[in-house]
Amino acid sequence: MTIIWILIALFVAVALMVVLGERYAKPISAKQQAKYSKILPILVFVMLFIALLKQVFESGVL
Repeated sequence: MTIIWILIALFVAVALMVVLGERYAKPISAKQQAKYSKILPILVFVMLFIALLKQVFESGVL
């Protein structure tokens, strides 16, 4: 029964984000989009590397 409540809360949260995003979000400029497209892959790589290090050190491999 708990999983149903979690799924309902998740659905409500996503629906709320979609409604508010469509209503209040402003489109970004091409310059800002280009800036984000340069930064985002680097941040994703850093996050994956940190997650890998965390997993290695928590599992006691080293």
